Parts: sequence; structure tokens; C-alpha cells
Amino acid sequence: MGTYVLVHGASSDSTYWYRVTPLLQALGHEVITPDLPVADPTAGLAEYTDAIVDAVGDRPGVILVAHSMAAYSAPLACERIAVDLLVLVAAMTPRPGETAGDWWEATGQVEAQREQDLREGRDPDAPFDPLVTFLHDVPPEDLEEVLAQPVPVQSDRPFSDPWPASAWPPVPTRFLLCRDDRLFPADFQRRVVPERLGITPDEMGGGHLPAFSRPAELVEWLERYRSTVVGAAR
Repeated sequence: MGTYVLVHGASSDSTYWYRVTPLLQALGHEVITPDLPVADPTAGLAEYTDAIVDAVGDRPGVILVAHSMAAYSAPLACERIAVDLLVLVAAMTPRPGETAGDWWEATGQVEAQREQDLREGRDPDAPFDPLVTFLHDVPPEDLEEVLAQPVPVQSDRPFSDPWPASAWPPVPTRFLLCRDDRLFPADFQRRVVPERLGITPDEMGGGHLPAFSRPAELVEWLERYRSTVVGAAR
């Protein structure tokens, strides 16, 4: 069995994985869900990376899963811990020297989201509503439980740090986009991921928060990666 390290994105904490963790544990895996210091106004990418490294310790051969903005810190952790596989889920894709704050305009995300909103009949200038952007695909019977999960206040600090790596880490990497993502549209990811990582993303159903809306499907993908990438290497 393996060790999964599941890293949440911005404005979130380890409870984001509360529906995924028991599914992986039921398969016999160890699951580690570090909390990044999202509410700390002094914590930048270095501190986010430290949180991942400290949680993993000296465990060998982990499968590191990074959701959304965690793709800015998880690759940095790969330089300090033993990682067999890095999986990016509905994630940002940094370039050397680029801040997470600059990423949106640099990649064309802003226009891509606006175009998708207009195409699908949403007002792109409407106030942000998590039910519209993030939770639209959560099954109604699960929505109340999901809404009860904490939503930490995200500090702006890590968005100002230039990504310090000179290149992507030499670790097998897979990217899983969500076809109904309203924050990072699928067509946008299909363009950006090959441009920046040189790989073709895989695709699953659901919106930007698949650990809430489609935990079983997400686990199926993670297990597929583990068996085909990690298993083949061993």
C-alpha cells in the first residue's frame, strides 16, 4: 500500500479532504493531510512548503496530491522529501519567477472564466457566490454537510512570492482537470497545462472542488495513477 499526502488549496484546510481520506484508508493506504498556514499574514510559499515537509517527515515514496494553489508549494516540497508521484488536481501551474498573483493574467484565466460564464449564461460581473462557482455540482443531499466545513480566511501573502524553483522537479507528474470547473475552465487547462508542463491533462467530471462533489471518482483516478505510474516503476 502507499502513502498519500493530500494538500489543500487556498482559503481551505485539511478538512477539504474529509470525504476522500476514508476512501483511501479503506483501501489500506496511509493518508496525511497537512494544514497550510493560510490565515497567517506572515506565511509565504516557504512556510507553506515547510508545512508539507514537516507533515511527511522521512516517509519514503509518497504520492503527493496538490489541489488548486497547492501547486505553488507541492513542487517545492519535492526537493526535500521522497516523492514517487506528484498529482495536480484542478491546479494552477507556476512558472519560475511568477507569483500566484500574476498567474491569473499571465495565463489568461481571467478572460477564460469570463468567456465561459457568458457562454453558459452566468453574469461574469456578479458578486462572487461559492454556490455558483465552487459548489454547483455537489449533490443536494451532501450540500449541507459540505457547507458546514470551515472556510479559513486566506492571507494575501503567498500570492506575492515569486515561484523560486528554476524548473519543474524531476518527479513523475500527472494533471487531472475537472470538465465542469467554473474557476479554471477545461478548455483553459487543456491549453495551459501542455504549454507549461509539457503533458496532456487527464479529465474527470465535476467542478473545482472534486473532493467535495466526486470523492469516489477522484480516488479512482488517484489509484489509477498509483498503480500505473508508481507500480510500474517498482
